[in-house]
Order: sequence, then structure tokens, then C-alpha cells
Amino acid sequence: MASVLVVDDEPGIRDFLVEVLVRDGHEVQAAPDGPSALEVLSKHHVEVMLTDMRMPGMGGMELLHEAKRRDHALEVIVLTAFGSVDLAVDAMKAGAIDFLTKPVKQPAELRKVIRLAARHRTMQTRMEALAPAEGPMLSYGARAMEAVLRDLEKVAPTRATVLLTGESGTGKEVAARQIHHHSGRSGAFVAVNCAALSSSLLESELFGHERGAFTGAVGTRRGKIELAEGGTFFLDEVGELDPALQAKLLRVLQERSYERVGGQKTLTADVRWVAATNRDLQEMIDEGTFRSDLYYRLNVFPIRLPPLRERVEDIGPLAEALVQQVGRELGRRMELSSETVDHLRARRWPGNVRELRNALERACIVADGSTIEPADLGAVVARPSQAPPPVMTMEEAERHAIASALAHHDGNRRLAAKTLGIGLRTLYDKLKRYDIH
Repeated sequence: MASVLVVDDEPGIRDFLVEVLVRDGHEVQAAPDGPSALEVLSKHHVEVMLTDMRMPGMGGMELLHEAKRRDHALEVIVLTAFGSVDLAVDAMKAGAIDFLTKPVKQPAELRKVIRLAARHRTMQTRMEALAPAEGPMLSYGARAMEAVLRDLEKVAPTRATVLLTGESGTGKEVAARQIHHHSGRSGAFVAVNCAALSSSLLESELFGHERGAFTGAVGTRRGKIELAEGGTFFLDEVGELDPALQAKLLRVLQERSYERVGGQKTLTADVRWVAATNRDLQEMIDEGTFRSDLYYRLNVFPIRLPPLRERVEDIGPLAEALVQQVGRELGRRMELSSETVDHLRARRWPGNVRELRNALERACIVADGSTIEPADLGAVVARPSQAPPPVMTMEEAERHAIASALAHHDGNRRLAAKTLGIGLRTLYDKLKRYDIH
């Protein structure tokens, strides 16, 4: 059950919607216009807002922007007249989770969208519980992140080795830190980027070295694995390991023991392993550049982090959080205009969160006031329509189509398979292939 606010200037429609939702057990508030709705939001805890788009005075789009600005977690469903699908699409780009066409004749349809919105809000609340104490969250409720959230919750308390995959900048280290934070382990979180060091330096960084092990080794040094004893060891960009180090790492994973470089004493490794890569390790195995036995040791519990283009709902609140973080670093209070958020959501962000943060940091520096406008973002970001049209790979397109069909049919796989024009067995194979839950 959810706390719902119904906003519509037509009393008959408003009363009908309230009656249906109250019968379902929801806690329902009602408002005849935008200003009244904002007053309700300021005084009551509301999880889902159902609003008409065309109202006198403050319209539904303006109300949507202001309501989401006050509470980014608020789930908004918009009501549009038949034939106004474009308006509904604009609303969803602005942060609405779904839309209904007026008049709403089937209570079952209303119940379904409210139920999905409430479930989405619950998921977002759980994501906030997983979030670090400071800095942006991994997600702000995007549907594409539901499986990620569930998997992080399930795997964190265990000792299972986790392999985080996804494009560069999707938040793999943030996810690794969340796993450690909720693991219950008392040791430290220690991270090593395998792409940042040469093989010889990386070996010493991982395992440590004894005095005299090589030129310049003037004393004994503890390795990062030793420093992570009792905690979590995050091995970033694991696909960059050379074959010799792959073999040594495999031994640590198998036997939980190792020696420092130049040392004879065997040390134990009581660490929780989390690895990450933006490369296709299976393809590297086929090419002979990555050991299959190491892959199977690392790939005990795989989690794929989707790129920003697959979770557009996250871009607005994520950008707001990043701007606040950058503002604190610069000693200024910064915010985004609604037009700027629209421009940000229209971009594909091939560099994902890292690229988004860099763009916002530049904008904070060049902005004259405390509000970032589209012009502050620069020509490339400010005029997304001039960018080349986005192109999906065949795999991305197929994955997106399957996820969309499942969402449309509320997870019913048989109906999803029928919509996609494939057999149920084929759908199950593809769900397993793309790790879609």
C-alpha cells in the first residue's frame, strides 16, 4: 500500500480516482490544482502522485518539475487526454514513471500502475539504505537497476566472490564499496587498479615485497592484499592483468595463501574478493589472453551495471547530487535549472557517470550564478539534437526489447514472449544470456 496524492481540476474524475484507490487500501490525499498539490506535499508524506497534465494556472508539467525538485524520490504518474501521447512522453522524460489516458474507465489499469509505482518507490528506498554516507547514490530508482539492487542486497552478507561488469564510469567501485559496507566484515576496503601500474609494480603492490627483493627494495613492504585482511579487496580492471599475474592471483583465490615478492614465508589471505572489468572476459578467454580457470573463480556472482543510457530516470537526480558535491568542493551552492536537466537527460553519455560529473564540474566553474543553465554546459551538451543519432548494438537492442516487454506485462514471461514473437523457451534462454531477472 502507498500514500497517494491525486491532482485533477475535474471533481468527478478526482473523486472516482480517490474512491478506487481508497478501496484498495491506499492512503489518499486529493488536490484540485498545482498550488494545492504542492501544499499537500509540504505537509504530508506522499510516495506517489497522480496528476492531470492540463489544469488551469499551474499545469501538470510545471507541477511535475517542482514536485520532483522538492523530492526526487516521488513517483509521478500523469493523466493525459486521448491523443496526447507526445505530452506523456515529455512528462516521462522529465521524470514521470508512467501515464494513463483519460478517461480512466478500468479501475484495474489504475491499480496496476499505482502498484508498480509503489514497488518502484520501495526499491528506491532500499537503494538509499545501501548508499554510502556521502556522495551520490548508485541509482535513484531506475527500473534497469532493480536487478542490481536485489543482487547487491543478497550477495553483500556472504563471502561469495563478485564480478562487476559494465562500461567504464557506470559505478563499479561504488557498488563494490556498498558490498563491503553491508558485508559485516571488520577489515578495510582496499582497491587496486590493475591498469594503473606496470606488471612488476602491480605484483609488489598486490603481494608486498621483502627487503632486497629487487633494486630499490630497501625495506619490507606489506601488500594491498595483506592490508585488506579481514576486509574486502577490490580488484579493478582485472582484464588488464598479464598472464603471469593471472596465475599468481588464481593461486591466492584457490588456496587463500601467497608469499611476498622475494619472500619465503607463506601468508594467509582472509579477504572478500570483488573484481571489476569493462572488458569482455569471455572473449579474452577465446583469444587466449585471459585464463578460463581464473574467470570461473572470479565469476561466482556476476553483476552487470547498466550504462546511463539504459537508466535515463537516474540522470536528473544523479546530476543534482553531483552538482551539490562539486559545489561543496568549490565552496559554492550550485543547482540545476529544469531546462538543464532536460538537456542532460537527452544525452547518451558514453563515458557514463564519470563523463557526466566532468561536464557538471566544468559547468559549475563557468556559471555566473548559483544556477547552471544549458549554456553553461557547452555546445556539445547544450545542443543534444545536433549530436549524431544514438546507435544500439544488436545485443543492446535485443536486451532492451526483452526488458521493455517484461515491464509492459508486469513480469509475465509468457505474454512477453508472445509480444516479442518468440517461443517461451527462447525467451528463457535469452533471459539467462543477458542476466535479466
